Amino acid sequence: MLRAVVGFCAVVAGSAVFGQGLSPAEAIKRMKVADGFEVSVVAREPLVRQPVAIEFDDRGRLWVIQYLQYPNPEGLKRVQVDRFSRTKYDRVPEAPPKGPRGADRITILEDTDGDGRVDRGHDFIDGLNLATGIAFGHGGVFVLNVPYLLFYPDKNRDDVPDGDPEVLLSGFGMEDAHSVANSLTFGPDGWLYGCQGSTVTANVRGIEFQQGVWRYHPVTGKFELFCEGGGNSWGLDFDRTGQLLYSTNWGGHVLLHGVQGSYLVKAFAKHGALHNPHAYGFFDHAPHKSFRGGHVTVGGIVYQGDSFPESFRGKYIAGDLLGHGVYWHDIEPRGSTFQTSHGGELLVSNDPWFAPTDVTMGPDGAIYVSDWHDARTAHPDPDADWDRSNGRIYRIAAKGTKPAAPIDFAKLSNDELLKLHLHRSQWFVRHARQELARRVSHQHDAPASGSPKTNTPDNPSLALRASVERLRQTALNDADETAALEALWSLSVCGGFDEALAFKLLDGPHAAVRMWTIRLLGDPKKAVSTEMAHRLDDFAETDSSVHVRQQLACTAKRLPAHQAMPIINANINRDIDNADPFIPLLWWWAVERHSISQLDGINGRDEVMKRFVRPSLWKSKLGRETLLPRLMRRYAAEGTVTDHASCLQLLRAAPNEDERDRLLASLFAGWREAPKGSSARFADLSRELTEFVVARWTAKTDDPALLVFALALKNQTAYDRTLEEALNPQFDVNRRVALLNLLADAVRPSSLESLLELLSSQEPEAVKSAALAALARLNDESLAPLFLDLYPTLPAKLKAQTFGVLLTRKSSTLALLKLVDRGELKPSDV
Repeated sequence: MLRAVVGFCAVVAGSAVFGQGLSPAEAIKRMKVADGFEVSVVAREPLVRQPVAIEFDDRGRLWVIQYLQYPNPEGLKRVQVDRFSRTKYDRVPEAPPKGPRGADRITILEDTDGDGRVDRGHDFIDGLNLATGIAFGHGGVFVLNVPYLLFYPDKNRDDVPDGDPEVLLSGFGMEDAHSVANSLTFGPDGWLYGCQGSTVTANVRGIEFQQGVWRYHPVTGKFELFCEGGGNSWGLDFDRTGQLLYSTNWGGHVLLHGVQGSYLVKAFAKHGALHNPHAYGFFDHAPHKSFRGGHVTVGGIVYQGDSFPESFRGKYIAGDLLGHGVYWHDIEPRGSTFQTSHGGELLVSNDPWFAPTDVTMGPDGAIYVSDWHDARTAHPDPDADWDRSNGRIYRIAAKGTKPAAPIDFAKLSNDELLKLHLHRSQWFVRHARQELARRVSHQHDAPASGSPKTNTPDNPSLALRASVERLRQTALNDADETAALEALWSLSVCGGFDEALAFKLLDGPHAAVRMWTIRLLGDPKKAVSTEMAHRLDDFAETDSSVHVRQQLACTAKRLPAHQAMPIINANINRDIDNADPFIPLLWWWAVERHSISQLDGINGRDEVMKRFVRPSLWKSKLGRETLLPRLMRRYAAEGTVTDHASCLQLLRAAPNEDERDRLLASLFAGWREAPKGSSARFADLSRELTEFVVARWTAKTDDPALLVFALALKNQTAYDRTLEEALNPQFDVNRRVALLNLLADAVRPSSLESLLELLSSQEPEAVKSAALAALARLNDESLAPLFLDLYPTLPAKLKAQTFGVLLTRKSSTLALLKLVDRGELKPSDV
């Protein structure tokens, strides 16, 4: 394996050779930082070029991915490129090192003399082919090299992989190199999280998605789509209580709140619908005030260090790729979620070549920023000559910040690691947790953790058990919520979380601890004990925290239906979070998950239906306005006989006719979405439901919604009555137009002559236009010559509409062209 070493002398020798743009010294002179801060160059070209991701390891060394292969993967041929830069290739490459050898490399940078500048670097691995993410843990290095998540073991920590990488996951999208999976970040729960951007499609273990946040568990090997949606996101982090925030490229916003199992906004027209067609709603970006700069926010982190002024703690610090700066943003509560506002400019580069790609915090509490350093940051032309000579890494520090003291977490005792859980800087807390996880997994030979280690005479297993017990006591008894929460997270990572502990934690004073207890109980996606299920039911009726209730909804989606539905029903009855931006939809997604499930002999439909036919449901705004209409739509969209029976049950359970009529609107919406034959406009509806709908229309013939439904059901009486009124010149023009529009979806060939008469008569133009639109829905070849005969008599707007109709059919299009050829129609008319 090639191992390139670049010494300080090489940097000096090449110091006069920079890429285009300003030299590092000139760039620094132009930069403006916030009062009380200073900026310095940590690394520069030629040692660092095209940096896309940076991270510090457990020895305080800075690693960088040099994305030199961007934008085209090596060794693949383009088959097709669409207007959104999505590229299809001739094949899926093999994983490194067997696949095509690319130019990307992961380099370890070191400051050996403590002056704050890198003076040495060497590659951990090179020859990668679109590498965008890196994380450390479990005795090695995790690397995103699309379409793969790889693990390079390095048990002896000599900075040389022990062998070829283990392929943990495959199937990440690679159609667009500036949207691929990225931002590997360990969560406090021990899962490895990552983003995927917009113009790629992943299919990992049968789970297809475009934008979203995904996660992989290094010990169990499980993979999940954590939440679906977002922008072209690069950068994710967790706040003090473990809430996931990720960056976006949507102008006017800087982040999204990623909630477990949720669905978020996408550019639907460009990237397609959500993969759950029954989500019936989604979360938007966090509302943002006083937006500044360009529309691409990258590398965002929640500042939780110890060297910035205290006022910065909890701020969201992110790069502005197109605005050429680094800003901080305030994060404010908004019910169970957040809103943001511009806080200030941490760095303004005054340089159009400054292009931040990633932001991270170092052991010194300073902010480190990778600079792609190019005036061009996208690749509309994949064959353009790309300048790969540029790249810098900057350090933004509060004045007087001292370099971090040398540290090696692997050499610390368990007691020292536990003490670091109380450190003011999350950099130390997170690395301490990862080291504990490494020691635990190292003994159990977990996936992606290297070979098992035989216990040494001092019995590390016993020492770890003592550490786990101390974490347990801290989680249970510490008066400080943050200390208790950090202990709970590490306890879980070390395998020390169980139901016996959970029972006690649910009675604790800290909302964040209770919230995460609920989260951890649901993470396995398995049934809890019967005793715990009853406890969760009781707990759901009383907990006072909106964040706990949010997580209850998320966990209810993961538990089996017979344990989830009592929790859901408790919150239907409590009915206290209807104004919350997130919680009502989260409860719906939990209900939807179980509405037709049939798992382990448990009929989810039965569990759902027995709660939704109760009279008490109608007393709840959550049940009445959010959940029930969506459930009706969901069953109607599924479209089976059993689903139709469920719809009828729900209708009959409504307390009065007005409520039934409102539910019929949801029934109609779902019915239109149901699977149907290739030539059918609507799927079949059961005889009982059809009779129910027609009876309601007969009782309220003037109700437009019921009329639409009756027409769609091909009810002859409804059709005849509607056509009669639409043809009658004595009726109001607007009403006639509305009726003709309703007929368009159900128009029948028998009405052809009547509708043609409207076109040839002295009817108002609006009536003629509506009649023409209805006729256009008939698949009748005889219409073309009739329309052509009428054409000279029509006003200009109707001529244009008529052409539109004619051009939808091959035969009539040909007829139009022949008229032009014969001179009977001017080309300008067409």
